[in-house]
Amino acid sequence: METKLKGKHFITTQDWTVQELDTVFELARQLKLEFATGRFNTWNQGKSLGMIFFDASTRTRTSFEAAMTQLGGHSIFFDPSSMQISHGEAAIDTARVLSSYLQAIAVRICKHNVGNAYLKDLMRGSSVPIVNMQCDKYHPNQIMADYLTITERFGRNTKGLKIGVSWTSAPKYVRPISVPQSLILLMTRYGMDVTLAYPPEFKLLPEIEDQAKQNAQQSGGSFAISHDMEDAFRDADIVVPKSWGPLVHTLDEPEGKSLIAKYDDWICDSRRMELTRDRSIYMHPLPADRGFEVTDEVIDGPHSVVYQEAENRLHVQKALLSLIM
Repeated sequence: METKLKGKHFITTQDWTVQELDTVFELARQLKLEFATGRFNTWNQGKSLGMIFFDASTRTRTSFEAAMTQLGGHSIFFDPSSMQISHGEAAIDTARVLSSYLQAIAVRICKHNVGNAYLKDLMRGSSVPIVNMQCDKYHPNQIMADYLTITERFGRNTKGLKIGVSWTSAPKYVRPISVPQSLILLMTRYGMDVTLAYPPEFKLLPEIEDQAKQNAQQSGGSFAISHDMEDAFRDADIVVPKSWGPLVHTLDEPEGKSLIAKYDDWICDSRRMELTRDRSIYMHPLPADRGFEVTDEVIDGPHSVVYQEAENRLHVQKALLSLIM
């Protein structure tokens, strides 16, 4: 493990070594056991985390606020509409001021071609760690929780496990591409065999797909892309069927919704789960669009670990905040 992490930004898992990531997972397991027995520590006593939400949140806000409380610290929620950001204050100035008050700044900003660039601007002005609570390119804390959940079911050596990451149809709104991108990046680093399935219009950023290929080559895993949903499920140990928008193909929202509706047969149902291995698990970062992304019999069925996965957000984030603040 690598434990010298104080002050380190957390924007994408790609910026951290496997040894550094392993440190977070090891501490998260310890904190989860302590949580189960009602024990808490005060490692972050007197410290404050500022949280700026440009986009709505349920699990992310709650898990980060609970994490800071359980660590003996304090969290501050910021709505950009009530900050000087709404009047055009530059990110670098926001970061310089807030980092003189706070011990870390966490941000959710998912607007395509905007979010990650904004985080980089904050990093340039901040003297404290910047934590990505989801941007247009990455959702690292969600994927850390996903990997912790996988190790709880299959053990810490995940080499050779097959994970299928599949697009699904969810017509209510156009979702970011950050979840599947972070999934293929982290799972390939741990030697897993990753199959990414999507209709042709729903490709991910080419540089992210290329990074996943490189990760797989270095770890001894594999990475494949298919336009057949069944390929993600066939003989899979883990499946993550999740909707995202055709944002690399088009930024026109009506066109995007039309394309989503075009592939309404891309749904995770019992027929597709039967293609997976007997011990397989179904995962989703939530909220899942029931009846469109997944059927009730799957998300509420014996393969589903979605609520364990959601709880693990708390534990990996407590570990992360303990180590970097």
